[in-house]
Amino acid sequence: MQEDSEILAISAAITAVIQLGGFVVAYALKTEVFYDVLGGLNFLSLCIYSAIEGSSAYSWDEDPRKISFSVIFSCSRLWLLIFLAYRAHGRGGDSRFDEVKGNFFVFLFYWIFQALWVFCISLPLIFVNSSDHSTEFSVFDYITIIGFGIGVVLEVSADIQKTLWVNAGRQGRFCQVGVWKYSRHPNYFGEILQWWSAWGFSYRSGSGAGDVQWWIGILSPLLTMQILLFTSGTGVANANGKGLKRYYDACPEEYTDYRKKTSILIPMIGYQYVPLFLKRTIFLDLKSYEYKPEEVDDNPDKVEKGGETPEDYKSININ
Repeated sequence: MQEDSEILAISAAITAVIQLGGFVVAYALKTEVFYDVLGGLNFLSLCIYSAIEGSSAYSWDEDPRKISFSVIFSCSRLWLLIFLAYRAHGRGGDSRFDEVKGNFFVFLFYWIFQALWVFCISLPLIFVNSSDHSTEFSVFDYITIIGFGIGVVLEVSADIQKTLWVNAGRQGRFCQVGVWKYSRHPNYFGEILQWWSAWGFSYRSGSGAGDVQWWIGILSPLLTMQILLFTSGTGVANANGKGLKRYYDACPEEYTDYRKKTSILIPMIGYQYVPLFLKRTIFLDLKSYEYKPEEVDDNPDKVEKGGETPEDYKSININ
């Protein structure tokens, strides 16, 4: 059995070898087909390695905390691998790489970023599997592992429901089937819920609130939120703002009504009754996600920000 810090270091080395090796082959062939595949295989390799080498008074298959966490983690990452591969195949490739496959440094950055993403997301898993602490479930463990599982089920359900809706011809112009009726981005909420729950579950694998490695594991949910909520070109930030123009052009009244009644992340009923200050804070329905038409004409009633009339602005704002 190896020490926790050694397992962490070797996990980082495994990730570096997989991603940099993948970059070398992908750059030589000028292709991105290995990118998502190696991301998924990287996750699974860290799960297997940490399960085999993790130090414990019990073997891995005798520890219910490690078994349950590893199984749910593997299901989550295996689904992501399958879904991204299916989507890329359906689109005939990954458009993110169209302009960068021939640029050595930019293409390398993508692979380095994936290495950091895989490693950081996996931190709670590595911590749990390398721990020699209690194997018994506590009430808090049950709450967080159930939250982890719910997050996986929610993400998978949302992805499947939207895929079926797209394949059926995008009826209604924007997706309102299944969980999409109660959340504008249920797949992203499922992903965020997973890693906050995973980090919470890993708490009892350490020595308490003063355990440095447990605190390092918070990078898992924080990086997930940064990518899905605040990084331009992807996630919620990409789907909102200017990305909403197609809906306001095609079906402004229907989409305005949907946006007012539907939470941006947490699936729920009665969102239209939530005060605006709560939407902007704990619900993360940020002002930057609003659609602001930029066209300006001679109408003296135009407001300063966004160029829309007061009446137009009411139809576009979430409140």
